[in-house]
Amino acid sequence: MDLVPALEEPLKKVLGPATAKVMAENLGLHTVGDLLHHYPRRYEERGQLTHLADLPMDEHVTVVAMVADARLHTFASSKAPRGKGQRLEVTITDGSGRLQLVFFGNGVHKPHKDLLPGTRAMFSGKVSVFNRRLQLAHPAYQLLKGDDTEAGESVETWAGALIPLYPATAKLESWKLAKAIQTVLPTAQEALDPLPPALREGRGLVSLPEALLKIHRPHTKSDVAEARARLKWDEAFVLQVALARRRHADTLLPAVPRAPSPDGLLTAFDDRLPFTLTDGQQKVSKEIFDDLATSHPMHRLLQGEVGSGKAQPLDALVLTPTGFRRMGSLAVGDEVIVPEGEIALVDGVFPQGERPVWRLVLSDGSSVECDDEHLWIVGTGCEPPQVMTTREIRLDTLAADGSTKWHIPAATPVDLGGDAALPSDPYLLGHGTLPESVPEDFKNTSVKNRLALLQGLLDTDGTVDTDGTGISLRSASRGLADDVAWLVRSLGGRARVLPGKAAFDVSLALPDEYAPFRLARKAARVRPRPQDDTFRRGVRAVEYVGRKPVRCISVAHPSHAYVTDNFTVTHNTMVALRAMLAVVDAGGQAAMLAPTEVLAQQHHRSVVEMMGDLAEGGMLGGSERATKVVVLTGSMGAAARRQALLDLVTGEAGIVIGTHALIEDKVQFHDLGLVVVDEQHRFGVEQRDALRGKGKQPPHLLVMTATPIPRTVAMTVFGDLETSVLDQLPAGRSPIATHVVPAADKPHFLTRAWERVREEVAKGHQAYVVCPRIGDEEDAKKAKKEAEGDKRPPLAVLDVAGQLSEGPLNGIEVEVLHGRMHPDDKDAVMRRFAAGETHVLVATTVIEVGVNVPNATAMVIMDADRFGVSQLHQLRGRVGRGSAPGLCLLVTDMPEASAARQRLNAVASTLDGFELSRIDLEQRREGDVLGQAQSGARTSLRVLEVIEDEEVIAEAREEATRLVTENPDLEGLPGLRTALDALLDEEREQYLEKG
Repeated sequence: MDLVPALEEPLKKVLGPATAKVMAENLGLHTVGDLLHHYPRRYEERGQLTHLADLPMDEHVTVVAMVADARLHTFASSKAPRGKGQRLEVTITDGSGRLQLVFFGNGVHKPHKDLLPGTRAMFSGKVSVFNRRLQLAHPAYQLLKGDDTEAGESVETWAGALIPLYPATAKLESWKLAKAIQTVLPTAQEALDPLPPALREGRGLVSLPEALLKIHRPHTKSDVAEARARLKWDEAFVLQVALARRRHADTLLPAVPRAPSPDGLLTAFDDRLPFTLTDGQQKVSKEIFDDLATSHPMHRLLQGEVGSGKAQPLDALVLTPTGFRRMGSLAVGDEVIVPEGEIALVDGVFPQGERPVWRLVLSDGSSVECDDEHLWIVGTGCEPPQVMTTREIRLDTLAADGSTKWHIPAATPVDLGGDAALPSDPYLLGHGTLPESVPEDFKNTSVKNRLALLQGLLDTDGTVDTDGTGISLRSASRGLADDVAWLVRSLGGRARVLPGKAAFDVSLALPDEYAPFRLARKAARVRPRPQDDTFRRGVRAVEYVGRKPVRCISVAHPSHAYVTDNFTVTHNTMVALRAMLAVVDAGGQAAMLAPTEVLAQQHHRSVVEMMGDLAEGGMLGGSERATKVVVLTGSMGAAARRQALLDLVTGEAGIVIGTHALIEDKVQFHDLGLVVVDEQHRFGVEQRDALRGKGKQPPHLLVMTATPIPRTVAMTVFGDLETSVLDQLPAGRSPIATHVVPAADKPHFLTRAWERVREEVAKGHQAYVVCPRIGDEEDAKKAKKEAEGDKRPPLAVLDVAGQLSEGPLNGIEVEVLHGRMHPDDKDAVMRRFAAGETHVLVATTVIEVGVNVPNATAMVIMDADRFGVSQLHQLRGRVGRGSAPGLCLLVTDMPEASAARQRLNAVASTLDGFELSRIDLEQRREGDVLGQAQSGARTSLRVLEVIEDEEVIAEAREEATRLVTENPDLEGLPGLRTALDALLDEEREQYLEKG
């Protein structure tokens, strides 16, 4: 809960202007109430007083003793190579024994001054052993002064206390915050209690003043528990009352029920769908249709979307942060790069069976394969980009004069893979004797390194035309020529490989920001390109290839685009349509709001293609049950815009898809019944509200998001949105069972895991074993560092493979695969595994790239706790790709109570991206549930955890709903009204009201 108005005294009056300024600037604390609601992050236990003779190992203790000796030593180290390192050793005694204290570096100065022989003090720290002697390293201490009685009381008080540690900053340490809170703590008695007395007493919660005292100055752990339980209820209940009042207000709004006709447009559309709706899609549709049939506005979140297949062959390439990967190897949760250079997740994979495949041949000689319905972002050079299908392009490929008509935009150059594994400077590899080809490590690296490599190659054997505008490279190796072209395209340039009699010529051009040469004599000859010489790559031809297995992916990014072979920008999307058709059936209109013009045009094209003649209302050849589907964007011509506006106001158009242009005052609807918001977090509150306000009565609202951001998940958990989830596996994919194998607690579970692998191999299937480390000499140092302390080094591929071959998998064909193998060796291993010659592949996460073996049904991930949630989800997507079910075993040594184990249990419990985003929410925080922050630091929640406290939230929602139903104006509850006013500042009030 936020500040309480009764405590609105400015901090500068209480603490002084200097301290108040630091608190305001660094922590956003302005009033006494703010400070009282700045809760401790955790508590330090100093432990009970302990005699030196009875010190336990590895425990936090507090001792009272006298300084017997203090010596300052200097030494040399890696951080202080000239012998300027300092170490203070202090020996203390309490009569029962002696103990050494040690302080290092800058931390020696104050204790060297304070801890003089004969000084009596309390010391607190963790007991450890060094050189077979007990010691406390950098202990906290407090000097004891005064007579014995005072000292004795101080000792007991200080030793037994729980010390609060506050969220602090470099300019405001925790102990300064604690001192400031101590000053204002008496004011807590004035705090108005927001909880109704009956609720507080019925749930056995302490009063708010008592909770504030106990959270800041607890005597026991139970004090902290009581305080947190109470304060969690404050946050949950006040927030739920706010949401309940909104829901209550929504139920009072009139809305036109929109039930679909039994034999109308929706039925006609369903009858001609090229695929059968899954049970999940039918269930979600029923939820939406039931809401549309009510007399108050629907407010629903649709998680996941209905597929409308646009596909590429399984061997097409897709650009990921680690380089290109085969389309057939991608799984839900995998990362891909979108044309703008950002990283997005694959949120849907849809096998489309075998289809006719076409090849787009581009003007630089490169080509891309796809099916006839695949989508491309293309432009003519004088018109804005639009989205077109392959079929539309092949039927209208060239301009009247035979020149290229359609151009594909360049992708933004991005860093790929990592630079750490490069054995030498990329420029040096390219500068000198030309290699036969470029090693993969030097291609999948940063933009800077790829440019350096290209400059090295061009400095060695590149030439500049006499006019200074053309650049080329000659190579006897076709492999090197293709790699040079690849490098140029990866930097946003264009390159064409031309076969000669004795060599291959690569003609190339780079964007102005990337100099092709470092050598001054060559660089000086380069001249700027003509103004009309742009980097567009044109479509020169569309050729038929034949029938191939294909699939499509959905990318969780507003552009719905990705980068395919030869750095070619392509596009894909999944569109929810049936709800709009149901509203049109009921006599209303539906509007879809998209964040960009390209996406709006794509949605429009997809809807028209899916509906066929059902989208040709009022036109010759249109179905008798058809409606008109129009698009409205800012760049439309005046005549087309006038016609679209006329179609909307007369009701001729049942469906409109557009951008912010839909919100303009001139846009009027005949009867707006449904607003569909695509990628809802891209729109501001005012924009969404402006569109909803165009209905004669409040229209129904359907919010679509493929991948919910943390704030959306939080709102869902809080019940602000009714939720529909499409969580079924795509066609052609088998379920994957995931289990945690606690190897340390239950070694026989691991034994059983290897038995399961043998069973899968006996059935003719194959398995992966994944390890976090390779195990060769190069990563030995890294492993040694990770092994410092009690933690053993991560398990390694080379070690585990040997142990399995000689042990539990003896007699089974086992091979290894890792990133430092020679590319030819890697390819050979992959080929053998894909062909079924290898039964078990022991690998690092290199299998994330380029491996798609439908026959692989089992995966064992060793040291699974060392991988992130998304990586585990991505790895297990390698099994269950065929008709047989998949099995993924997460092996860990972590104890059951550990956070890592809980994370693994969560991953094992679901294949659903929605649930995995909830796990992500626990790590990233939920953002401002009532504001616009998407995740991270800004949050209206202080002690309430969205996932951990779901039960509290659910109970608070019930209580809040009951209260608001009986007393919507909250009469007789001044404390609750005050808390609501504090929670709902102007911005949040608007956000809550407009939704």
